[in-house]
Amino acid sequence: MKKSLSKETLINHCEYVAPEGFAAFPEPVYRASTVIFDSVEALRSREWIGRDSYTYGLHGTPTTFTLEAQLAEIEGGKHAVLAPSGLAAISIVDFAFLKSGDDVLIPENIYNPNRELGNWLSRDFGVSVRYYDPMIGAGIAELLKDNTRLVWTETPGSVTMEVPDIPAISQAAHARGALVVLDNTWSAGLVFDAFGHGADVVVQAATKYQGGASDLLMGAVITRDDELFRKISMAHMRLGMGVGADDAYLVLRSLSSMKVRFAKSGESAMTVANWLKKRPEISKILHPAFDDCPGHDVYRRDFTGSGGLFSVLFDERYTEAQTDRFLEALKLFKLGFSWGGTHSLSVPYRIRPDRCDWTRRGNQLIRFYVGLEDPQDLIADLEQAMRVLD
Repeated sequence: MKKSLSKETLINHCEYVAPEGFAAFPEPVYRASTVIFDSVEALRSREWIGRDSYTYGLHGTPTTFTLEAQLAEIEGGKHAVLAPSGLAAISIVDFAFLKSGDDVLIPENIYNPNRELGNWLSRDFGVSVRYYDPMIGAGIAELLKDNTRLVWTETPGSVTMEVPDIPAISQAAHARGALVVLDNTWSAGLVFDAFGHGADVVVQAATKYQGGASDLLMGAVITRDDELFRKISMAHMRLGMGVGADDAYLVLRSLSSMKVRFAKSGESAMTVANWLKKRPEISKILHPAFDDCPGHDVYRRDFTGSGGLFSVLFDERYTEAQTDRFLEALKLFKLGFSWGGTHSLSVPYRIRPDRCDWTRRGNQLIRFYVGLEDPQDLIADLEQAMRVLD
């Protein structure tokens, strides 16, 4: 047959099939938009929403299915869908469960792009969006309405690091028929049991520890419930939130070392944070493991460890201009958003005018991520940078 075909055709139609039996540790990378079917009947009858067959690259390949299964297992869930970023994962959840006329509760200290999305839903989509004190606990029952569909949570809070009482919030929400969604990125699914503490849906920014090298963007939405998974999958499809196989492979490659990296980052962060706590330039450490951090008692009850992200408040005598000079004097702590990789980072934060400042503070806030450098070298870097403050 090959002899009767032109070279142009032979280049596109290879009949060779590799033998079975090859085994190696890395997961294979299956790149595909088009999926080939054996028959018209198979094409017409294939169900795209499951994970037991293939229909189109957007809905998954063996590479993305494997990553979804592994992320779900790490989190203690049953189903997962991948998204192009953490914010994309948040968007999938909102569009899966909210419609015009619905109400959603979001904590004041939420990851700010989640807040931006909430404001957009309120302004242009007819969704009632209300913000609540992250430390409200069981008191959230008083805020729940008949049309409250989602209660967003995050533990600890983005940037300011409060630890909410997720079981108490979940119990109150479930009593009124609302779903609890938890952004569990800080713990990477390793040191906080989201589903065991009441979450219905978990969002992860796999950009962070799962990716591990600051070189990709990815998110995941995870659940244990079959019907919730169906709705999440429908939103995922309608929004076209596909993830490429090469990025999925990079995350799969990093997962085997994630727990070791997380533990090392967390240990080093405690070393650095304890050093900072003794410095006169610092007025407070915002880290759940410190007993003066809001929600520390909940942290001790519900968490089994901590990662490398925390914030600090500088003494009130320092201005923003001074702390900006401090940041620019750092050599090992690079200025940049995101975290979870091997390199240490620092970022200054302002409380936005439209965001309630429940801390009632005027101090300059800087968030640190401690990577895999020697913590003593990081401490030396901080010490030399502090000389520019005075």
